[in-house]
Amino acid sequence: MQRFSISPVEMVGSLWRNRYLIKATAKREIQSRYRGSVMGIFWSILTPLFMLTVYTFVFSEVFKARWHGGSSSKGEFALLLFAGLIVFNIFSECLNKSPAIILSNVNYVKKVVYPLEILPVVNVFATLFNATVSLLVWIAAYLIFNGLPHYTIIYFPLIVIPLVFITLGLCWFITSLGVYLRDVGQFIGLLTTALMFMSPVFYSADILPDNFRTLMYLNPLTAVIEQTRNVLYWGQTPDFKVIAIYWVVAFVICWLGFAWFQKTRKGFADVL
Repeated sequence: MQRFSISPVEMVGSLWRNRYLIKATAKREIQSRYRGSVMGIFWSILTPLFMLTVYTFVFSEVFKARWHGGSSSKGEFALLLFAGLIVFNIFSECLNKSPAIILSNVNYVKKVVYPLEILPVVNVFATLFNATVSLLVWIAAYLIFNGLPHYTIIYFPLIVIPLVFITLGLCWFITSLGVYLRDVGQFIGLLTTALMFMSPVFYSADILPDNFRTLMYLNPLTAVIEQTRNVLYWGQTPDFKVIAIYWVVAFVICWLGFAWFQKTRKGFADVL
């Protein structure tokens, strides 16, 4: 039986060796989402705008929510909410699709010699395309409401890249688990829905009591969402100590997910 390396070097090496295949497959995945639709890729712009409008109306008009430390401006509330949604959607979209990645590509397992470890990577890259479009929409809205964005926007990649590593590690883990346990897809859907409200997407973590705030920061999305708002909207430099710790933790989680995938992939053909 073929052995698959679980070393961090192999993880990086596999991504580098298959970089062109990843790029081509991710491009095909993005195009397939909008193939046959009248508006095509414009749906990637309209969808976040529509959801932003709904969320802003419900929370700022129906519930009369106001951002802690901010003004009563609906534009401000919308931009702060949208910034949190961009980060959360990267995480949730990738995880929700992960359980079915291998199940929907059975031919790659049984009939084709294919680097299966890149399939979750393609999933992440396709989601990052939507996130990039959403970020451009956010910048356009900021220009309309407030003028030029703060220079601190350049720190955004420094914050979001470790989230991508964490997401990729979890995708490797969930993708493999989804082959053996078909209930994983249902559980992940419930988990991401709960995380949406347990993460500071619709509110600031500062409004929580100290004991709940400590629990909130155990959520890996909390620091990223808060730091994202700081650099995108408030014009504050990120907490580099927190970011440094986050990078280390992110790489470890990414490698552990890869190791799990490599260890368990030998049984995919037998189960499928």
